[in-house]
Amino acid sequence: MSSYAQLAALLVLGTALGAMPLLLPLLIGPRHKGKDTESTYECGVDPVGSSWMRFGIGFYVFALIFVAFEVDILYLFPIALVYEDFGWRGFVEIALFLSILSLAVVYAWRKGVFRWAK
Repeated sequence: MSSYAQLAALLVLGTALGAMPLLLPLLIGPRHKGKDTESTYECGVDPVGSSWMRFGIGFYVFALIFVAFEVDILYLFPIALVYEDFGWRGFVEIALFLSILSLAVVYAWRKGVFRWAK
């Protein structure tokens, strides 16, 4: 089998596997839509008011800070695995990284990001 045939087979397989989760629900899903299907929430609680409401900017800022810290934690996991190989230089670099991260928390705290308006 030539390289182009393998590439074509993989492209066809990838396209089929990518389209399957999109097309399978259309084939095996129920066709009946009840009155609650178009509702905002289908958890059994009747919605009150409109679902289009404005949220405070604090929610978005808090979410962005959360995502930033999660990414920073992802950087610390690989370093923790090979920490012994770095010695004191690695310790100083990790301490510097965490101190800059801590300064960001202090800055956000002083700006009032963590205070919620009632």
